[in-house]
Amino acid sequence: MDVFNVKTMPKPKLTPLELQILEAFWQRGACSVREIQESFPASKRPAYTTVQTIVYRLERKNALRCVKRISNANIFEAALSRHDAQRRLIADLLALFGGKAKLVMAHLVDSGELTLEDVKEAEKILRRRAS
Repeated sequence: MDVFNVKTMPKPKLTPLELQILEAFWQRGACSVREIQESFPASKRPAYTTVQTIVYRLERKNALRCVKRISNANIFEAALSRHDAQRRLIADLLALFGGKAKLVMAHLVDSGELTLEDVKEAEKILRRRAS
């Protein structure tokens, strides 16, 4: 058994700022750290060094990859899809509820976030998966 098997290694959790930076890459494609930093609204723009630290952290987590170097600037692109990031977040959320989807659904119903249309769509997906 290979202890370094990537499929069995836990997926690293993503912080809110990491997700914001990934969102910028998903929207823009390959970018430099400066381009990502400048994509934030001026009033909420993190320091360049903060964005740089997060970008390199995301690279270590295999969520970003360096695709080329122009002069002294590295150009990165998302290596993790939005879909895969969403799946991670949902898995983490379910873990908070003890893996019980019913508890999550009950909370969404109580809060008004889950509509009858959402339930019908989920039912269609469940029926397709069952057949």
